[in-house]
Amino acid sequence: MKTSGLKTSDLMSRPALSVPSGTPLGRVAHEMAEYAVGSVLVTEGGTLRGIVTDRDLAVRALAGRLDDTEPVDTVMTTPVITVSVDDDVHVAYRAFRRSGVRRLPVVDGGRVVGMLTVDDLLIDVFQRLADLLGPVAWSVLEEPPGPPAEGTRS
Repeated sequence: MKTSGLKTSDLMSRPALSVPSGTPLGRVAHEMAEYAVGSVLVTEGGTLRGIVTDRDLAVRALAGRLDDTEPVDTVMTTPVITVSVDDDVHVAYRAFRRSGVRRLPVVDGGRVVGMLTVDDLLIDVFQRLADLLGPVAWSVLEEPPGPPAEGTRS
């Protein structure tokens, strides 16, 4: 297995927003808006029970004409695909690819400690690309433009 040395915990957001099982949908939507997040974890007694995304609220709740007092359990996705805090980031890449989800709760000994999103991985990739291309870009900027070298095409 390929390893990068980079752990899921290095890229995750902390803490993950969670609500207790049975929380009304209106409260869940309010929490998501207040904290500017696209998902909420549903827990019961500290145990992860499900996940609700903004898409779940739109497609399952709103389109299903559910009342905002309905419990979050009626629209949550279960079971939840997770990654471990100690997993190499490549494990997360595979989980995203295989499942098609955009968010993965990060667990440590069964307890949720953060959230890893596709966007978190994209930001990391773009930062690494910028680090790689930075010196090349500076060398190009420092060299004055001139005629192409002999034997090359312009």
